[in-house]
Amino acid sequence: MSQIHSLSDDQVAGELKKMTAFIKQEADEKANEIRIKAEEEFAIEKSKLVRQETSAIDSSYEKKFKQASMSQQITRSTVANKSRLRILSARQELLDRLFEDASNKLAEVSKDKGRYQGILKNLILEGAYALAEDKLQVKARKADYDIVKKAIDEAQSEYKSNVGKETSITIDERDPLPEGSSGGVIIAGTGGKIDINNTFEERLKLLESDALPSIRVTLFGENENRKFRD
Repeated sequence: MSQIHSLSDDQVAGELKKMTAFIKQEADEKANEIRIKAEEEFAIEKSKLVRQETSAIDSSYEKKFKQASMSQQITRSTVANKSRLRILSARQELLDRLFEDASNKLAEVSKDKGRYQGILKNLILEGAYALAEDKLQVKARKADYDIVKKAIDEAQSEYKSNVGKETSITIDERDPLPEGSSGGVIIAGTGGKIDINNTFEERLKLLESDALPSIRVTLFGENENRKFRD
């Protein structure tokens, strides 16, 4: 204590200055440490936040990308289905018109008497071969009775020549075909219990059913049909 009192004012001021410089240096070093640590923690936190945000952005982008891809697939599928349906509809309309035109032209066949008689003969023969009975009846339009009788005579003669036995074929005048029919005949056997419908309308229906695959190939091509079936 006596030693401190022995220091001069200048010495005391110098000591205080040293102590102040030391404390300031300590404070600066501590502040620097705190700053460095804060910067490190900031960098770590920043990196963490950046990773989190990046991950969130990636996740959001991936989700949106999947949604966009799914939406695109749905749109593509919808467009493809609509196109397919339009094409199929157009094809069906074409086929419907084709058979409608054929139906409208059926009545014209009977106008050529020579050709019509030959067709009737073959239709009657077809029924006779199928039924193979001794007595048969033929239903036809009243307007066709004269030409049907001639066709029957030819059919009976050809049947006997090919089969070796006779069959009696008559016209069933009690139940004629409607006058609105396009032509052709119905051949009945077993007392009318069994018949074969060889009218033009019925033959066209059979053609529409049985020949449709071949018609489709002819009109649209085999590969196209397979593609649309798949």
